[in-house]
Amino acid sequence: MEEAIEKFFPDHKKWDLPSFRKAQSESIQIIADGQRMETSLIIYDDGEGQHPEDFERTFLSLLRGNKNEIHFVQGKYNMGGSGAIVFCGKKRYHLIASKRYDGKGKFGFTLIRQHPFTKEEEEKKKNTWYEYFKINGQIPSFEIDQLDLGLYNRKFTTGTILKLYSYDLPPGSRSVISRDLNQSINEFLFEPALPVYTIDKKERYPDDRNLERDLYGLKRRLEEEKSKYVDDYFLESYKDKEIGELKITCYVFKPRIEGKTAKESRESIQREFFKNNMSVLFSLNGQVHGHFTSEFISRTLKMQLIKDYILIHVDCTNLHYAFRKELFMASRDRLKQGEETSRLREIVAKVLLKSKLVDIYKKRKDTISFAGEDKNELIKSFTKNLPLKSELLKLLNQTFKLEEKGEKPDKEKKEKKRKEKEEEFKPERFPTYFKYGKNGKDEKPMIKIPLGGEKVIKFKTDVENEYFVRVEEPGELKITLLKHTNNETEGGTKPGTPKEIDDLFYVQKSNPQDGTIKIVLAPTDEVKVGDTVEIKATLTSPGKDFDQIFLVKIVEKEKPKEKIKQTKDEEENKIGLPDLILVYKEPKEGEERKTWADLEGTPLEMGYETVVQPFAEGDILQAIYVNMDSNVLKNYKTTLKSAEQYEAAEKRYYTSVYFHTLFLFTISKNKKYSMKRDEGEQVKDVDLVEYVKDIFESYYAQFLLNFGMSELVQSLE
Repeated sequence: MEEAIEKFFPDHKKWDLPSFRKAQSESIQIIADGQRMETSLIIYDDGEGQHPEDFERTFLSLLRGNKNEIHFVQGKYNMGGSGAIVFCGKKRYHLIASKRYDGKGKFGFTLIRQHPFTKEEEEKKKNTWYEYFKINGQIPSFEIDQLDLGLYNRKFTTGTILKLYSYDLPPGSRSVISRDLNQSINEFLFEPALPVYTIDKKERYPDDRNLERDLYGLKRRLEEEKSKYVDDYFLESYKDKEIGELKITCYVFKPRIEGKTAKESRESIQREFFKNNMSVLFSLNGQVHGHFTSEFISRTLKMQLIKDYILIHVDCTNLHYAFRKELFMASRDRLKQGEETSRLREIVAKVLLKSKLVDIYKKRKDTISFAGEDKNELIKSFTKNLPLKSELLKLLNQTFKLEEKGEKPDKEKKEKKRKEKEEEFKPERFPTYFKYGKNGKDEKPMIKIPLGGEKVIKFKTDVENEYFVRVEEPGELKITLLKHTNNETEGGTKPGTPKEIDDLFYVQKSNPQDGTIKIVLAPTDEVKVGDTVEIKATLTSPGKDFDQIFLVKIVEKEKPKEKIKQTKDEEENKIGLPDLILVYKEPKEGEERKTWADLEGTPLEMGYETVVQPFAEGDILQAIYVNMDSNVLKNYKTTLKSAEQYEAAEKRYYTSVYFHTLFLFTISKNKKYSMKRDEGEQVKDVDLVEYVKDIFESYYAQFLLNFGMSELVQSLE
């Protein structure tokens, strides 16, 4: 695709400038027509076009495979255009008209529809079919120089125009198409070859001031609006001989946008970039063919705090065909459920869990950690009195991270000592040096990698962090194999040296980060202990590439560390329950407490209607944040008279909320429930954390405060 753009559109770099991009966008237009609630779509492209006599073997054919030998276009089944017919109203009307790009021949047109059955046919026929219009056995045609077909800023001369009548637009895209439909297409065309215009009409929306908007893919939108929405983004590359190469770009959004509250910021991010609930996009030649929802981030990566603030793009263009064809459906709307998709999921997770994302998540998590007064005495009391062999203990042990009873992990001891403040990094647009090693001084070193293990190798440079992912003049890190010497003394007479690095290693490459570029090498089963490999790393740059050569020696597998055996009594004497953290609307002088403001910009943010915010990482419930200024507690306190009653009510409130949250989460998880919520036009998956939070907001906490066990018994009497 990139080669095709360079060849046919040599001025494409100018499209990053709005005026040049809009001029090019006029060649592909999507135009709304008809009444607001009965919208038809007109699609025009100033491309190849077809002669009328060729319609039946191009536009109107099925399964001819007329694109199979053209590698820079999408499609192989010749059914993509036909797939749109089923969305064209109840009667399925679809107009096609075209004239060949060279101006020779006539302008031809036909109308496709679903065959309307007569009463007699309805009784006899089992299947429906589609038919197209001809006159005297031929596609209708006539001579034209130009036609006024309602296009934006031009007349029709050559190319193709389609009209999809009464088109069934997806939920959320039924208003001004230059806004809503534009956003959806931007998501599905993550990095299109050409820009497109989406155009609505004054007759449909007379008060809208922006009826024409170009689109050029979500990738460019994200990078153009980085300063407003995106906090950071980075690229990770992964390559192995079995599946090919993956490029994974991760965009992390700001928790708060300037001029908006944290809640408004999150809503704005979801509206602008997650219109179709796609958090992990899998694309081929820039077009999205499948996705994962935010469930991948919260369950697989176990990063619940940023599940609404991260977008991951996985470029599958360079995967091996044999692997790729098992991933994508012909409809291009979802991934197949199979072995290859599971493998892809594992690889993406593995790469990201070794990436910069881990540090980003840790920083976000640190903002909500609590180091104040110990509020967990009731938990200690609970665990102290819990029978060690009870079924209740077994249930909890299946859910929570275990730690020695009564012993609190010392976070300070686990944290690494902070490095001395280094000189401020001053990035260059293009690199001026590229050297191996921590300090960039080592010369052709020997690196030892254990068989079955992996090694992180670092290089120093001065290029900016976005060098590999920026739209304009990006660079690349190339890893090539120079020489492979094995340790065999006997064997055949022909050399068996592999030609590619991915024959010998799984390779993961990271983009520059404040002057450091990291690669991870893990040996494949093609190497043996004692093998020595000479490798070249090349950092590309206009005018001059930078090379570094190093040696890798394969050594014995590392011996697994012996696990300290524990007695049965010691194993039973373990239980770790989630922290109880009380949160207040305002800080209090002389008391260290968590406030609503501390949780802003995270999924844990609170308001008066919030009762509890469980915080989980994967299946582990880490903490339970209880809102001490909720309307439920405030309203209950109005019925009380003394300070002692207030104190008792607060204790009853947070203990009830804590333990009910604990067991609702634990039982639901162990029974393997999955939750969905009907939101009118669509059904949304809901994780357990969100489910429990919603339960408490729906009068459950009010019930717990007003009806304890004794009150229930009394009311029954």
